[in-house]
Amino acid sequence: MLQQTPVTRVLPAYEQWLARWPTPADLAAAAPGDAVRAWDRLGYPRRAVRLHAAATTIVALHGGQVPADYAQLLALPGIGDYTAAAVAAFAYRQRQVVLDTNVRRVLARAVSGVAEPSSAPTVAERRVANQLLPDGGERAARFSVALMELGALVCRARAPECDRCPVANRCAWRNAGYPPSALPPRRPQTYEGTDRHARGAVLAVLRAQRRPARRSQLRAAWTDDVQLDRALDGLVADGLLEPLA
Repeated sequence: MLQQTPVTRVLPAYEQWLARWPTPADLAAAAPGDAVRAWDRLGYPRRAVRLHAAATTIVALHGGQVPADYAQLLALPGIGDYTAAAVAAFAYRQRQVVLDTNVRRVLARAVSGVAEPSSAPTVAERRVANQLLPDGGERAARFSVALMELGALVCRARAPECDRCPVANRCAWRNAGYPPSALPPRRPQTYEGTDRHARGAVLAVLRAQRRPARRSQLRAAWTDDVQLDRALDGLVADGLLEPLA
């Protein structure tokens, strides 16, 4: 749920989700459509479908228990390197390199002396993170959480509070005089009028009425027929909709 979504938006949905489906078996027993509806407006609803598929796989292959093995976690639907490492580290206290946006920014500044990391983790980044990670799963997990919190609360992307930073005197970026980023500026993602917007409008109609919808009902929510067709095709391909004959 936290992938590409702020904590403040996730918490209410997370609490409701766990109240309804406290175990993988509970979620696997529900219909995928129930998971999509419960996802509501968190965005990127394919995550709900993949989470349901992961729960089904956990029940089928792992006796209903989330596996502790990194490779088995990585094999679950919708689970990538970051999530697999985070579960292994924080749930099972294993020594795993956990690289989220905040951790990568802290390491880029404190170790490499640059304002921000590249768009995707590099081999060099992983090597640096692994070298800094303490031995022992418990200490390594706490270290990773500390880096995340440092990046989220102090070493922020904008207006970092260096006077509060516990490693300010060791920060290569600060000691170099805060050189600006050499990366091209990131363009803000638009939403209004995009295919993502159209998909969201279609799903909002279906969530609201909880029954099959006619095209006329969907067209009331999105009037561009070409974009509506594209949105419907994409939702069906992603397993978010089932067309009726």
